Amino acid sequence: MHVPDGFINAPTSAVTGVVAAGAIAVSLRGARRELDERTAPLAGLVAAFIFAVQMLNFPVAAGTSGHLLGGALAAILVGPYTGVLCVSVVLLMQGILFADGGLTALGVNITDMAIVTTVVAYALFRGLVKVLPRTRRSVTVASFAAALVSVPAAALAFTLLYWIGGTTDVSIGKVATAMIGVHVLIGIGEAAITALTVGAVIAVRPDLVYGARGLQQRLKLRVNGELVDAPGSEPAPAPVAARSHRKVWITGLVASLVLAGFVSFYASANPDGLEKVASDKGIDEKAEEHANADSPLADYGVKDITNARVSGGLAGVIGVGVTVVAGSAVFWAVRRRRSEDATPTNTETTV
Repeated sequence: MHVPDGFINAPTSAVTGVVAAGAIAVSLRGARRELDERTAPLAGLVAAFIFAVQMLNFPVAAGTSGHLLGGALAAILVGPYTGVLCVSVVLLMQGILFADGGLTALGVNITDMAIVTTVVAYALFRGLVKVLPRTRRSVTVASFAAALVSVPAAALAFTLLYWIGGTTDVSIGKVATAMIGVHVLIGIGEAAITALTVGAVIAVRPDLVYGARGLQQRLKLRVNGELVDAPGSEPAPAPVAARSHRKVWITGLVASLVLAGFVSFYASANPDGLEKVASDKGIDEKAEEHANADSPLADYGVKDITNARVSGGLAGVIGVGVTVVAGSAVFWAVRRRRSEDATPTNTETTV
């Protein structure tokens, strides 16, 4: 659903840019509370994984494909504020290096794909977790539902933005019907990927899933007709070896590299939901060529490498590497800032 330059007019793009900048600023502060010794090392990996999976367009219907947006997945794994930053890092790397998503439309894309998906998904996820049984399966089910709803929500957000600042005279009702209809189908794929990923992580390291924190219930005793916490019912801390996230990080990185470097070659070549609707409804009449169209990595291929498999695979590997480095740098900086803020300041007193 990457919006190219020319779909949305300059004033609306500027306003969404301000909204995106404000949301990122808020998220940088909020992420300080989310990032700890468990999530900080993994946040950059989550961004890289989202980048890799976004290369895997899957067919949905009538010559249309879809791909992961990632807001729900990031929010559930590392927290909503950090989730906004993860998807924003991905969008920035895609726009600058791969000419995917317009640069003047970067605010539109961050607002739509990072903010809307994360806020909607995490709000629904938290609501479902509160009413469902406090089990790991409930987290997976809630992840599926949250991801499913987040995609048509993003499609609706784009429709509203196009209604406000679209550059072509198109019936907004037809745009809304087409966008929401196809993205409900794409949402099923998003939900499946999100639930499978969250379920896989929670099966081996539930402590690394932000949305699963606090699931362990204390043992209850009935005293005088009332349930009270049993003495000493706090779960024992995991041993150091179990708390290590190195194996999870390496496994996630290898999986991301394989997906982007090899599996992506077999992704659907059909236009994604937005591209299909834009072509069918005439939204793309004033689309502009990307400012970085001559980038050596434009269109997810390495310039001057004629073998499509090698070119696309190498571009995917480079993208994963750059994203994990950029994301990790951002999140370690945020984590370090939190540590500095938590350090008490020494004061001198005179007598």
